[in-house]
Amino acid sequence: MALSAADLQKRHELEGAPDPFPSLSEAIPVKAKAAPRSSAVELDTGSESAFPSLAPSAPAAAPTNSVWGAAAGPRIKPVVNKQPVFADSFTLSAIDLSNAGKDGKSATLGEVMKQVMAKYKVKLEASGNQKVKQTTFHIKAESQKELEKAKRSLLALLSPVITLVINAPASTIASIIGPKGATLKQIRDQTSVRVDIPKRDTLAPNGHGNGIASGKATPSQDDDDEEPTIPVTLTGPQPLAYEAQALLNQIISSKTSKSTQRVRDIPAHVLPFILARRAFFLEAAQGGDIKLGLNQAEREITVSGDREAVVRVIETIKSTIEALKSTLTSVKIALPKRQHRLLVGTAVDEILTKSKCSVVVPKPDETSDEVTVWGQAADLAGGLGAVMERANSKYIQEFLLPGPVTLSRQLLTYITRIQYVKTLTATHPGVSIFLPSEKAQALNVDLVGEKADVDAVVSKISALIGKLIGATRDVTIDWLLHRVITGKNAKKLKQFHDAHNVQVYFPVESAESSTVLLVYDPFSANASSSPDEKKKHLDDVEKEILKLAKDAADVKSETITVDKRWHEAVVGQSGTTLNAIIGEDKTLSIKVGSEVGDASTEDVILVRGVSADVDRAVKEIRKIVEDAKNDEIVNSYSTEFDVDKEYVGRIVGSQGAGVNKLRDQLGVKVDVSDDDEKEKEGGKKKKAAHQKSKVKITGRKENVEEAKKRILTQIERLADETSEVLKIPSQYHPSLIGQSGKYAIRLEEKYGVKITFPRQSDGGEGKTRENLKSDEVLVKGGKKGVAGAKSELLDAVEFEKETNNIIKFTVPSRSVARILGRGGASINEIKVNTDVHIDIDRSTEDGGITNITVRGTKKAIAAAKAEILAISDQVGEETTVTVAVESKFHRTLIGAGGQGLRELVARCGGPSDPKLQAGLIRFPRQGEPSDEVRLRGEPKLVNKLKAELEKTVATLRDRVILGVDIPAAQHRAFIGRGGQHLNDLQTKYNVQVQFPGSRSYSQVGEPENASDLEGAETGNIVKVSGSRAAAEAAIADLKGQVKPPAPEGISRSISVPLKYHHAISQQGSFFRTLRSFGVQVDQSAYPEKSAVPARPVPTSTPSARIDEAADDEATGIQWEVVSNYQNAEEGDSTWTLKARDQAGLEKAEKYVKEAIEHAERMSHVGFLTLPDRSSFPRIVGSKGSNVARLRNETGADITVSRDDNTITIVGTEADILAAKDAIVKMAADSGRPRRGQD
Repeated sequence: MALSAADLQKRHELEGAPDPFPSLSEAIPVKAKAAPRSSAVELDTGSESAFPSLAPSAPAAAPTNSVWGAAAGPRIKPVVNKQPVFADSFTLSAIDLSNAGKDGKSATLGEVMKQVMAKYKVKLEASGNQKVKQTTFHIKAESQKELEKAKRSLLALLSPVITLVINAPASTIASIIGPKGATLKQIRDQTSVRVDIPKRDTLAPNGHGNGIASGKATPSQDDDDEEPTIPVTLTGPQPLAYEAQALLNQIISSKTSKSTQRVRDIPAHVLPFILARRAFFLEAAQGGDIKLGLNQAEREITVSGDREAVVRVIETIKSTIEALKSTLTSVKIALPKRQHRLLVGTAVDEILTKSKCSVVVPKPDETSDEVTVWGQAADLAGGLGAVMERANSKYIQEFLLPGPVTLSRQLLTYITRIQYVKTLTATHPGVSIFLPSEKAQALNVDLVGEKADVDAVVSKISALIGKLIGATRDVTIDWLLHRVITGKNAKKLKQFHDAHNVQVYFPVESAESSTVLLVYDPFSANASSSPDEKKKHLDDVEKEILKLAKDAADVKSETITVDKRWHEAVVGQSGTTLNAIIGEDKTLSIKVGSEVGDASTEDVILVRGVSADVDRAVKEIRKIVEDAKNDEIVNSYSTEFDVDKEYVGRIVGSQGAGVNKLRDQLGVKVDVSDDDEKEKEGGKKKKAAHQKSKVKITGRKENVEEAKKRILTQIERLADETSEVLKIPSQYHPSLIGQSGKYAIRLEEKYGVKITFPRQSDGGEGKTRENLKSDEVLVKGGKKGVAGAKSELLDAVEFEKETNNIIKFTVPSRSVARILGRGGASINEIKVNTDVHIDIDRSTEDGGITNITVRGTKKAIAAAKAEILAISDQVGEETTVTVAVESKFHRTLIGAGGQGLRELVARCGGPSDPKLQAGLIRFPRQGEPSDEVRLRGEPKLVNKLKAELEKTVATLRDRVILGVDIPAAQHRAFIGRGGQHLNDLQTKYNVQVQFPGSRSYSQVGEPENASDLEGAETGNIVKVSGSRAAAEAAIADLKGQVKPPAPEGISRSISVPLKYHHAISQQGSFFRTLRSFGVQVDQSAYPEKSAVPARPVPTSTPSARIDEAADDEATGIQWEVVSNYQNAEEGDSTWTLKARDQAGLEKAEKYVKEAIEHAERMSHVGFLTLPDRSSFPRIVGSKGSNVARLRNETGADITVSRDDNTITIVGTEADILAAKDAIVKMAADSGRPRRGQD
C-alpha cells in the first residue's frame, strides 16, 4: 500500500516536522499540532527506513556525481519569494450536502471542496473517522481573510439549514439594526445568516377600551410593566446560525440587564404547590439576583431581577405548573358552608405541609358546598384526613339574621356601617366573625371559636337585633341626588340624630344604589324601647329627607343618537373628555354604546342626572361630535415635497422619534418614501446626482404648513453641520460623560450637537462607527454649536487635570487598622477635611505593605497623604503576646465599663486616647472557652502590660476568704454612715469585707477558717477576702473594735420564713427602722439564694414565605413576669428581738408581722428592660423621689439596676403592671423634646 508523506510522518512520530519536499510557493511551514521534542530532529531524506522506495526492492545503483559538483550544491541558488501561510482546522460531526447541489441534485463532498478551493484560492484536505462519524477539514490560505471566507463558505455548504427565534426586547431592536442598518448588515455579512425582523406595522398594537360606567370614567391601566418582545428569526447553516445568535444575544445583554416577567392565571389548585417550591425556583436562578412576588387575588407570580435569571426561573415555574397539571388528581367532599371558613388562608398551608395535599373551597357567593382536595393519588387519603381534622378543629355556629330579606339586609347594612364586628372581636379576641356578602342568598353570620366565647357573642348580637326590631327603614332616593343632599344639608342630617335619635346611612356612590337606610339608634342613652316611639321618629325623619330630595333637584334621562365612530371623540383618551363633561360633582351618569344595554343598536349615548346637568351634557356631546366631523374634513389637507435622501434618517429620528414628535405636537401624519420611479428613469446619471425622497404631511392646513416649515428648517441646519475631533486623554472621558451620560447629554442639548466618545476594544482602538482612537472625541453638529461644545469640553478637561490628580504610596499593613479607625471614622474624617477620594488596596504580593491611592487637587492629595503618613508613623513595630488568665478573674480585671483596663494601661505609661487604647488588650468574648488574654502593640509597652497583668493576677490568685465573729448588733457601727468606716477599712488593708445581709455575701464563698467559727451564730460571721496577710490584719483590726455585749433586756422570738427574708429586709432599711425603736435583731439562719428569681430567657421562632412581608421591628421594650418565691429555699429563721422596754418590743413585733404579711402578698416579679439607660435618671428622680413615689402609689417594690437596662418590680400582679405602665410612660415622656427646644 502506498503511503503519503504525512502518513510516514505519523508512523515515525514526526508529525508536525517540516515538509521534506516543500513547494516553491510555500516558505513557512504550518504550525505543528503535536508538542515539539526537546531536541530538534534532523530529517534524513536519504534514509530508506524513513522514506522507503515505491519500486520493487533491488540494489540501488551508485549515484553518479554531476559535472557541476553535486556535493557542493548548485552554484546559483533559485530566488524564492517567501509568503506567509495561514492554516486552520475544524471538525464536523454531521455533513448535509442537500444544500450544495444544483437543479435539485446533491453534490458530493469532493465537488464541494473543489468549488471552495477554486473560488477562494485555498488548499483543502479532509480526513474522516468512521468510528465517531466525524470529518476533519484542514485549510491553508495566503491571507487570514481568504481563510475565513473559505471556512464560512464550506460550513454553509456542508451544514444543515436551521431556523432560530430570539425574543428581543423592543428597546433593543434599534441597536440590533444599527445606524442605517450597519450592525445588522455586519452580522449578515459575517455569518451569512438571514436575519428577519418584523416591521412595526405588522405587530399587533395595544388596544384601549373606552367603556364608561357608574357616572365616571375609568382610567386605562397598563397590563404590566413587562417590556414587549419582538421575535427575531435567524435562518442559515447550523454553526453560523448559532454564531449569529450569540452576536445578537451579546447586543441584547449589553442593552438590557434587568427584567420583570409574570406567570399569570395559575390554576387555583396548583398555586399552593407552586408557593411551596420557592427554594427550588431560587436555585433555578443559578446565582442570579431575582425577587419573587405573589398576587394572590389574580393568581400570578412576578419574577424580577437579572434578565437571564428571570427567564430561567419563569421557564422553571411554567414547566412545574404543566407537570403538576398532569400529575395532580382530586377528590371532592361535601362539607357545610360554615366549615369552609376553616379551610382558607393559612389553613391551606398547614394542610399542604401536613399531607402534601391542597384544598380548594368554592367562593362564598356560590351555592355549592363541595370542597376539592388536590394532590398525588397516593397522598389523597392523608389529605382528606387533614381537611376533615381542620374543618372540625373549631366550634362554628351559624346565626341567621331574622325577618324577611328586606329586614335582614337592613340589619346587615347597619352592622357593617357601624363596624360592629370590630367592636365584638375587640372584646372577644378568640372569636372570628364572618358577615355574608350583599349578593349572598342566605344572610347568615358565621362565628368561629370556643363555644363559651361564641355563645357570648351570639348573646350580644341577639340583644342588638332585639333593639333594632322596628327601628330600621329604607327610603328610596335617586342615587344621583345623594351627593347634593349630603353636601348641602350635612348639618341638618346630623340634627336628625339630636332631635329624633335617628341615623341616616347613604350607600357608597360606586354602588349606584338609591336605597337610604334610617336607623333608630339603639346605643343612644335616651333611646326608647317603645315600637310606637321608634315608628314616630322614623316617620318624621323620612318626611324630612324626602323633602330634602325634592328640593335638591329633579332627575331625568335622555338618550341621544351618535354614530359609533364618534364615541371615541366623546370619551377622549383614557376617558378624559367624558370626565370633563361629568364634572367634579359627579351628578351625571353617562353610558356609551353597549353600556346602554340597547340590544337593537350601539349608536346611542344615555345621559341621566339632574335636569340642568343633563341638558348641559347633551349640548356638549353634540358639539364634540360636530367638531369631530369638522376635524375629519379639515384634516384631509396634505402637501408633498422632496428632500435629499441623506437627511431622511435625521428627520425620521431614532425609531421614528422625529416624526412622532411632530405628530404629537401638531397632530399631523408624516410619511417618507423613496422616489424610485425617478431613480429608474434617471438610470446611471441619477447615481451621480443627489438622491431624493418624498415627504408627505397630512392634517389640518395650518398644522401641516408648520410641520413642513420645521422639517425644512431642520434640513438647513443639517446642511450647515460640521464635525471636529478633539484630542482628550481617555482617563478624563468618564468624568466628561458623567453618570449615565448626564454631562454629555447636557452639552448635546445645550448646543444641539452629537458628542461621541470611543468605546475601548482589546486592540486599543475605539469600537465606534467613526473609527475613533482611544484619545479622540468627535463633536458633530452646526458650526456654532460645535464651537461652543468644543470650548466647554476643553475647559472641563483643564478643570479635570487640576482636580483629578492621583498619587499612590504605600504604608505598612499593620497601620491600616489605625488609618481606617473604628467603623471607618478616621479615614472618613480625612476625606471630609481634605475633600479627596481614597482607595486602600490590600491585595498585594507583599502582605506587609498596603497600597493607597488618593485622588483630588494637588493641594488636597498632599494634605491627605500627610495625615495618613502621620497616623502610619505613630504605629511602630508591633508584637503580640498572650497571657494565661483564668476566666474567673476577667471581670475583675476589666472593671466596670472597662475602667480596670484603662487604669492598667495608664499605670504602664500607655496612651490615654481611647482610640489608641483599642486593641492593646483583648479578653476572650463571653462564651469562648479560652483563658488567653492577647496583648498587641509596641514591644516595650506590651512587656510592661504583661508584667503588670501577671502581677495583678498573682495577687488575685493569692486571695483568701476568712471569717470573723462580730455581734450583729455592732455591724451597723462597723459599716458607718454611708459605708464610710467600711470603705476606710477596705482601702487601708486592700481587702473586701462582706457583712451578712449584703447582696454579694452568699456569692463570696465559704471562709477557710469555718471550723474555727462553728460555735458562732450565722448572723454574726463577717467575711474578709484578700491576700492572706492583709485579711488577717483586717480581722485583727475588726476584733479590736468589738465592744463587750450590753446587759440583756427584754426579748421575744418570731419565726420568719427564709424565702421572705429579702422582701422584709429591704436591703437593711427594715433593721434600721427596728433599731430606731430601740430593738436589736438576732437571726438563727440566713438565706443562701438570691433575692429574686432569675430573668427568663426569651425565645423566638422565625418563619418566611414567598408571599409574606417582613415583620415590623420591635419597639425595644421587653417585659417578662415570673412567679416570686418559685425556687426559694424552704425553712424558717428565728428572729430574736431584744428591746430596752416593753413598748419598743411590742411595736417591733407588730412591725415584723406586718412585714411578713406584706411579703406574702408580693407574689410576682416583673423584669422591665428598656432600649437604653437614657431615661433612668428621670425614672429614679432626685435622690430616688420618683421611685419612692411609685412605690407608695402602686405598692410594688422597684429596683433600678446599675449594671444593665433592666428594672426589677416585685409585688402583686396588679401592682407590678401598674408600676410597669407608669415607668414606660415616664420613659416615653423623657424621649420627647421639651417646650422651647428644637
